[in-house]
Amino acid sequence: MSEQHEQRTHVVVVTGVSGAGKSTVLRTLEDLGHFCIDNLPTVLAPQTLELCARGGITRVALGIDVRVRAFLGTAADEVDHLVDGGRREVSIVFCDASDETILRRFGETRRPHALATVEGTSALAVLDGLRIERERLAPLRARATHVFDTTHLSVHELRRAVVATFGPASPHAPHMAVRIVSFGFKYGAPVDADLVFDVRFLENPYFVPELRPLAGTDPRVAGFVLNLPETQPFLEKVLDLLRFTLPKYEREGKSYLTVAIGCTGGRHRSVALSEVIGRALNAQVVHRDVAREHGHAINAAPASATGPYSASAAVEHALALSPLPQPVSGDGGGPSGASR
Repeated sequence: MSEQHEQRTHVVVVTGVSGAGKSTVLRTLEDLGHFCIDNLPTVLAPQTLELCARGGITRVALGIDVRVRAFLGTAADEVDHLVDGGRREVSIVFCDASDETILRRFGETRRPHALATVEGTSALAVLDGLRIERERLAPLRARATHVFDTTHLSVHELRRAVVATFGPASPHAPHMAVRIVSFGFKYGAPVDADLVFDVRFLENPYFVPELRPLAGTDPRVAGFVLNLPETQPFLEKVLDLLRFTLPKYEREGKSYLTVAIGCTGGRHRSVALSEVIGRALNAQVVHRDVAREHGHAINAAPASATGPYSASAAVEHALALSPLPQPVSGDGGGPSGASR
């Protein structure tokens, strides 16, 4: 059996009272890689999850609240059945807030309560709607695995709480993918770089005749660069910075991070140092400009698949490098063609 079918589907059911932040939770889960479906009739949930499983989607978020109307009566039973004999792991998030907070939020948005337009109810006022809504959601509230009380939370604080629960640090999500990119400043810095380090302060092997034709992956060039007196202190400080910041980026919900190491041509110093940093972090290493003289575009060395910041093949496919910028001509004109 393939790994795709062996992996259990993780389902997050997002519910709660109107105005308590369900939309923010769903948007955050979507940013974290969940396939999100809002306002789905509960009777369709099992079939929907089966279709997602066939398509290889193993993380799904379902928004279920009073807007499903008559289907809400069986919502608790339907959610109980989603476990499907242990084939799925189901988390239930209930968003709540004080009545005063909900009233203030509705007053700011001037939107009617979700029950105000449902026939057969007298929920024309927000407070009436809240009372009926809490009664109808009580079975789901009792089954909740996570309760987010947003009374005193801003949108950003709620997002951080969701990321802390379901983000890269959780057991249900892949770890943040880190990519180390070497490049040459003469060709422009990578447009998708999150962090850029300039290593042009190091002595350039280009001016050593026997090293000029070699790349930074060659042991002779690497030895030259790594034995410079400034190299080891620089590497220690950079690695110390990255080891401190990477978990913080991951905590904030970042799914991938690109660290760019640049020298003049992207062939010697940046390549040698990127190899060392990539090994130290067990990260993907990409040499953007190392073979540019020979007409090639990219030379990538995949990292081990076991490290805390390693990237799967699917993630690396999604992290394709941006188009390479063209060097600026000597007469002051820019590259041909307009960039978007």
